[in-house]
Amino acid sequence: MGDALLTRASLLARLGDPQDSAAWKQFVELYGSLVYGFARQRGLQDADAADLTQEVFLAVSQGASRFKYDPKQGTFRGWLFGLTRNKIAKFLQRRRYQPVGSGDTNANRRLEEQPDPEPDPKGIWEEEYQKQLFRLAAAQIRDNFTDSTWRAFWATAVEGKSGATVARDLGLSVGAVYVARSRVLARLAEQIQQMQPE
Repeated sequence: MGDALLTRASLLARLGDPQDSAAWKQFVELYGSLVYGFARQRGLQDADAADLTQEVFLAVSQGASRFKYDPKQGTFRGWLFGLTRNKIAKFLQRRRYQPVGSGDTNANRRLEEQPDPEPDPKGIWEEEYQKQLFRLAAAQIRDNFTDSTWRAFWATAVEGKSGATVARDLGLSVGAVYVARSRVLARLAEQIQQMQPE
């Protein structure tokens, strides 16, 4: 993964070549967890979410050769969100007409009557995308830092511990903890910027 997930419009263009397995690997790495996680949050079971993710990627592959990225028409991520949301809606609609294998009829009826707990699915989509970017970027830059630098960053920035607590735990000065955090955050921001597809 030394190429920092070559994305941007170049990755989107490369998806038009079904033989470009490196591009598809990068694409799945960036968006696979996002689509799967979004499907799970919408109530799909593990196997159904995995199948739906495959359906979404199949649709992307079928349309990739015709896809011309034009930022004036919206972001690719927005298009992928719409595609994913439509696939989920169709899945849920099909499921509504299929017999349910378990559960009491009254319980199912009560569950269907409950309001949607996620009033802003696009906001959730974006949040999950940002988390996925963070996870991938963090994994890619981890080896660039010493263990104490990484632990100081992780404890303060991710776990929310105070600089003084982390300094005491790692045997560093408070200043060294914040310098470590700053260095990793700067590199992380740079890596995330490189990974942005649009």
